[in-house]
Amino acid sequence: MDLLSDVLSLFDTRSSHFAGLRAGGDWAIAFPPPDGIKFNAVREGSCWLGVEGVETAVQLHTGDCFLLAPGRAFTLASTPGWPAADALQVYRHAEHGVASHGAGEKDFFLIGGRFAFGDEAAILLDCLPPLIHVRADTDQAGVLHWTLQRLAQELQATAPGAALMTRHLGHMMLLQVLRQYLAAQTTQPAGWLFALADPRLRAAIEAMHAQPARRWTLAQLAAVATQSRSAFALHFKTRVGVAPLEYLLRWRMRLATRRLKDGNATITSIAQALGYESDSAFSHAFKRAMACSPRQYRQQHAGAQA
Repeated sequence: MDLLSDVLSLFDTRSSHFAGLRAGGDWAIAFPPPDGIKFNAVREGSCWLGVEGVETAVQLHTGDCFLLAPGRAFTLASTPGWPAADALQVYRHAEHGVASHGAGEKDFFLIGGRFAFGDEAAILLDCLPPLIHVRADTDQAGVLHWTLQRLAQELQATAPGAALMTRHLGHMMLLQVLRQYLAAQTTQPAGWLFALADPRLRAAIEAMHAQPARRWTLAQLAAVATQSRSAFALHFKTRVGVAPLEYLLRWRMRLATRRLKDGNATITSIAQALGYESDSAFSHAFKRAMACSPRQYRQQHAGAQA
């Protein structure tokens, strides 16, 4: 399995939601920060998108798509600076998830989906910018339109397997946007996602993913990357944002959180599977990365599920 697939396979979709918007005339809507990642596609017309923390508004046209990372409020408007209505009020009267806003003939239509992922998604989502704009003339835009339509159908249906289908649709949309984003990069920002384009770093990360329980040393990982130990350590820290062994710790803890959510796996078995000789050593590493003990994490997850 390639690295991106390996990471996405751990993602649990905590919740998902579909919504649409029809608008006309002069209008603007202010949206609160989304809970999770938000995908949107413009089906008809055009609008301006303003995102908190992004200096310049972006004009969206028919066929364009965009991804919003968690934690940023945003505004959609027919004209920049138009007084914005509160999205919660606008969607209060939505029918089948589609809201209507503005005056006159409705010449704008947008559909969107929102996915909230579990804690394990941080390894990838922390690399994303506030906004990724996918233009209509890309292959990814066509796939996103189709996928959002399927999402709407699945969330409004009661067919067997709808939950699994919804999860896979979320993964498909995220993958398509990431592919577009990576292909468009002209610089080399720091982050796990961008290290995948570096053959030496990718080889070292693949080795850690393939054998997370192995007692890797910096020298061994440097050998996999065919670099000296000092050059590899600096190269990895610069491109990924953390030191190699710190990355290994975080990856192990991502695997641990997934297994802790499985009530059938004992803490001892999880510790051994990840290369720890004792429960106390595993617990110490887990607390360092997750700020709570494995037992507390399991209890918190069970409480959230209940």
